[in-house]
Amino acid sequence: MEPTAHVSKTALPGVGTRYDLKTDAGAHLSVVVHQDGRRILAFHDPEDDDACKDAAALAPHEATALSKLLVPDPVAHLHQHIEIDLVTEHIPVTKRSPYAGRLLADTQARTRTGASIVAVLRRTAAFPSPTPDFRFAIGDTLVVVGTREGVDAVAELITGG
Repeated sequence: MEPTAHVSKTALPGVGTRYDLKTDAGAHLSVVVHQDGRRILAFHDPEDDDACKDAAALAPHEATALSKLLVPDPVAHLHQHIEIDLVTEHIPVTKRSPYAGRLLADTQARTRTGASIVAVLRRTAAFPSPTPDFRFAIGDTLVVVGTREGVDAVAELITGG
């Protein structure tokens, strides 16, 4: 079970609300949220809750920026261990394409390139996750996801280049 922080809330009539947090390390922080949107971030003496050691006034946009910095990214650890360089491209099916009028399965795009055709955009509709029996038409736009090399290979395959 992940530890939780206890935040106390005190109404400050005519001013706003004060939120206090005592950290596991023994620090006492408070944020005063003024009725006009300003925030005051304050650091208190752990021995005396009323003795403020330092404070910083924050405009609403500064408080927003600070809050974004303080919220942990739940998937940050994934970014540290996984480097996926995926791109998405729209590739048109032109009359020069050797696959105009043919089935998706005929391309063997995933097997040959490692990239996937994840959707087909047609003038009248979008077809997400097309099945192998999906038939391409001139004017279709293929939405392809994969590595840069894989997507470029699908583009060359579809355009006949």
